[in-house]
Amino acid sequence: MKLCRWHPELLWLVASGALACHEAASPAADPRAQASGPAARAANPAETSAIALPGGEGGIGFDDLRWSPRLGRVLVPAGRTGNLCLVDPASGAVETIPGFGKAEGFAGGHGDGTTSVDEGRGLLFAIDRTKREVAVADPGTRKIVSTAPLAGSPDYVRYVPSTDELWVTEPDSEAIEIFDAQGAPSSAPRSVARIEVAGGPESLVVDGTRGRAYTHLWEGTTVAIDPKSRTVVARWPNGCGGSRGIALDEPKGFLFVGCAEGRAAVLDVAHDGKELSSAATGAGVDIIDYDPATGHLFVPGAKSATLTILGVAADGALSVLGTAPVARGSHCAVTDGRRRVFVGDPDRGRLLVIQDAFESSRR
Repeated sequence: MKLCRWHPELLWLVASGALACHEAASPAADPRAQASGPAARAANPAETSAIALPGGEGGIGFDDLRWSPRLGRVLVPAGRTGNLCLVDPASGAVETIPGFGKAEGFAGGHGDGTTSVDEGRGLLFAIDRTKREVAVADPGTRKIVSTAPLAGSPDYVRYVPSTDELWVTEPDSEAIEIFDAQGAPSSAPRSVARIEVAGGPESLVVDGTRGRAYTHLWEGTTVAIDPKSRTVVARWPNGCGGSRGIALDEPKGFLFVGCAEGRAAVLDVAHDGKELSSAATGAGVDIIDYDPATGHLFVPGAKSATLTILGVAADGALSVLGTAPVARGSHCAVTDGRRRVFVGDPDRGRLLVIQDAFESSRR
């Protein structure tokens, strides 16, 4: 187990990705007075530091980050390193679950090793692009306990509690492969069905309140799926030139959509996917996240090298609170619900940690 600690006194990045993770670091220069991005109205949006990941020095192709309230850890599928990392958000300590596919060099992209993970029933479920399989890991022993082959190249995995299933998106096959996870961990998940999603699927989120799962088509459309019947039951326009990230405020029924071109939108899933609002963000959007405690939506832009922080009002209206500089290529974000936002820095194989200093948008 390798450890790395981040230091709250580190203020901002001097340039995109300019901070390193040190055992003892001095404060960086503060460029906050010139915060960039669409409608960057606040002078003090955030503080930033970094967490190094074991084996990540040559770069990591991040494509998914998750937060586990039960473990109190950020779940980081660390791509070509062969590790699934569990990061303590308070100390920056990193534990690893090894055994996933590895690649010696990083040439960009995110086609190697484990790149997506989810949690369910005290277990971790992660896809492996190198081995083309889904793995079940025990976070207590930090070991992979079983694996199952996939029918196609995987993108995201999500656990569906109502059916005790794993859903794995396979966009090259335009389908979601479904696994029965009831036997895990003593036996491997069993492939039981496929849902065809022509023109997708991209991203995936589960809505337990309404008995739905949501995913995107690559251009302009979000679809709702009934997990029990395993059928697409609704298609909603989302206004995206390129539909990418997804997040959900489940109690309110707000579905957040990240558009690759630099836009975020809010759809009302309780009213036939009606678009409630949208806002401009930095370009190159992919994995987004939402904090229901503050009503803040976090939208990283890989091309703009910014994290746009949006406020979500009670009626679903979006407002840009400000932006924080991140590394070019950063397109994954997750929050721990304690005003810390974690963003992948692919070229340096580390996490950037951004302290959200904005007032809550909740009323």
